[in-house]
Amino acid sequence: MSEALQTAPARAITAPPGPSKQRDAFFDNAKYAAIVLVAVGHAWEPLRDGSRAVTAMYMLVYAFHMPAFVVISGYFSRGFDGRPERLKRLVTGLVVPYVIFETAYTLFTRWTDREPDRPISLLDPLYLTWFLAALFLWRLTTPLWQRVRMPLPLALALAMLATLSPSIGKDLDLQRTLQFLPYFVLGLLLKPEHFRLVRRRAVRIAAVPVFACAFVVAYWAVPRMTGGWFYHRDSAEALGAPAWYGVVMTPVLFGCSLVLVACFLAWVPGRRMWCTALGAGTLYGYLLHGFVAQGAKFWGWYDPAWVREPLGAIVVTVVAAVVVTVLCTPPVRRALRCVMEPEMGWLFRRDTTRPGADRASVRG
Repeated sequence: MSEALQTAPARAITAPPGPSKQRDAFFDNAKYAAIVLVAVGHAWEPLRDGSRAVTAMYMLVYAFHMPAFVVISGYFSRGFDGRPERLKRLVTGLVVPYVIFETAYTLFTRWTDREPDRPISLLDPLYLTWFLAALFLWRLTTPLWQRVRMPLPLALALAMLATLSPSIGKDLDLQRTLQFLPYFVLGLLLKPEHFRLVRRRAVRIAAVPVFACAFVVAYWAVPRMTGGWFYHRDSAEALGAPAWYGVVMTPVLFGCSLVLVACFLAWVPGRRMWCTALGAGTLYGYLLHGFVAQGAKFWGWYDPAWVREPLGAIVVTVVAAVVVTVLCTPPVRRALRCVMEPEMGWLFRRDTTRPGADRASVRG
């Protein structure tokens, strides 16, 4: 989750562009809640076989948790203008963690999947690292989306065309990057008043029946629809559907996901809470919890029969939430800051441009 999940080196995404750099408790709370849902969703994955209810909950969460992250990432990318300092943060906050964790996940899966010959490929994102690669590409194109007419319809058109193209390779997970693009572009278009709108009491109340109905629909859809549509990583043909399904499903899923994202944000508290500070470290929780999720299967944590009972699903949910919470805490962030947020001053040339001249060039 990248800069939308980072701390000091990512101030551009922890507060809206502007003179104030004070963190907004609402967005930190939203990021923490979303990262918990990400971890819980991964923990539920092995429990889906034989449990229609768990599968329905899994589909419901996947319908909005990543769209929520991408929308927030787009919102806090509005200030990206390609200046040297912005590009430096792009490298240290996205490229470096991507290289490190792509390598680490490959080595880890060599052991857990017993595939000692699995190659390390920086072009084929493994597991969670796809988001870092995608956000890197989205952010580089931010100035373009801020200048074209009708950016959201154009992004939706690209996403629909992607579902028609099974030939799109796995390089940088371009299929998923294109299919999630409309959410990022929407975030670029949002303003603070839009978030205040969904946080009204009326929306908060309406969110209860909306989520209840969404669960019922998900429960009905379990035997009738593949959850692969919510991953946004495959073409329609790869999902076993006619090509034209993708053209229809893309805007339909986009609309449904946005309704659920709005309901999710409506429930996010705007005041400072015990978990607010953890919102600054969700990149750590995002990238690190994947090792626990992968290792849990290898270590046989899901083997006992009671784990697949209702009580077991509750325990798994609580454990996943606790683990990802711990991974977002300040001690973990301090220990791994050199990996997640390296300074790397040695890599970049010192900018000798006068500040005033630089600002004038940007305005021009």
